[in-house]
Amino acid sequence: FVWGIHPNALAYSMTTLGAGMMNSIFNFYYVKLFLNRYKISEVAFHQAQVVFMIWNAINDPLFGYIQDNSKFACCSRRQFSILYGAPLYALAFLLPWFPWKHYEEGDWLSGLHLIVALCAFDGLLTFVLLAQCALFAEISTRHESRLQLIKYNQVATLIGSTSILFCGLISDNMENFAYFQAFAVLVAALATACMCYTGKYSTSQYEQREICTENANLENSDGALSWSSVISLTKQIMTEKNFLFFVTMNFFQVFHLAFCNNFMMIFADNLIPKDVLSSSVRSIMYGAGFICPQCLVLLSHTSLKKFGYYRIILFSFYFEGVAAAVMFVLGPEHYYLLAFYLTTNMVIVQASFSLFNLPLADIVDADLIKHKRRSPLSSMVFGTNALFTKPAQSLAPMLVVTILNQFGYENLNDEVAQPAPSLFLGLRDAMFYLICLVPLCIAVIQILTWTPFSIQN
Repeated sequence: FVWGIHPNALAYSMTTLGAGMMNSIFNFYYVKLFLNRYKISEVAFHQAQVVFMIWNAINDPLFGYIQDNSKFACCSRRQFSILYGAPLYALAFLLPWFPWKHYEEGDWLSGLHLIVALCAFDGLLTFVLLAQCALFAEISTRHESRLQLIKYNQVATLIGSTSILFCGLISDNMENFAYFQAFAVLVAALATACMCYTGKYSTSQYEQREICTENANLENSDGALSWSSVISLTKQIMTEKNFLFFVTMNFFQVFHLAFCNNFMMIFADNLIPKDVLSSSVRSIMYGAGFICPQCLVLLSHTSLKKFGYYRIILFSFYFEGVAAAVMFVLGPEHYYLLAFYLTTNMVIVQASFSLFNLPLADIVDADLIKHKRRSPLSSMVFGTNALFTKPAQSLAPMLVVTILNQFGYENLNDEVAQPAPSLFLGLRDAMFYLICLVPLCIAVIQILTWTPFSIQN
């Protein structure tokens, strides 16, 4: 301990810092970039999302099994996975921001660009962050130690999420694209350095056991990656009712989070007039959507110890549902209230999602005890969870873009074929209904699926 800082928790959280800087910018800007600037067609957008959805679902359990069973140190050792994956992860982050040529409207190459950008970024994100998630479960089995990791993690996420604020202010919310590109390169370099720090300096309680048994594993690993083994272990994980309750609830949380991240800027731009909120105020608002969740989790650290994550997460669902219902009743004309609602909704969804490693780590512990394993299947549990929840990241933008285009969104920025004013009013109404009814319906489903979860630490 130096200046009261826990070195292992600090090392663990540096990957969160690097990934947070990149993920916030990627998820917040890529949909608007390809729809508005690259003018991708709806068909190409959906095709890219379908390919991404399949790859997104497959790569998590695949990498999870490889990391839990591989004989190669770059895969089996969590720290090495992060160390070697970090530079490639940063390069993948830069892919969408540099067009392969000047795209015409509906250009097929912009569709291919989106497929490559999404799949490369998610593949490297999965490889690095799955190793970090496994580290979370393996650094310690003590609940207090895990809460300490959550605390360090939230500070790192808080600092990392300021990238959205600075990116918005520097690039005028992507209006100055050259400044945006330069800022993206800077973020990629900083993120690589942060994640390499984790790879160098983090340790886990299972590390010594792994080192001692390394030679034995090498001798007995011929059938390690058999399909029967994959199916057997996955079946054991999926037969746990708490895992099923969690995965169902988490699917809708991932959907809600993608809905907020991808469309908050688009909704705000179209529902709140520019003379009501200036560009700089909007940048602060978007930044708050990423920064405030981490502040909220840090401030709720005492409440987490007192009430446990189960009650805190359940309360967040009730809050989201009530807030959506109130906003729907009040209507879209209250612009400042609408801006506050959009920001608050994003904050609550992001904050509660930040706690989800706690129930997953408890599920890993329960699986370890139930099946008397020598070491936890951390990566496989996190990977199997991702198999069922990650498709929501693609379904959310596909569903929303389809609905918005029914009301003329694709023609909104078309200077040649301007939509009729009546159609634009219909588009605004559709957007308002989406920002109220989607959170309300999700909250109801999540309350029903999270209530029976029985690990209430």
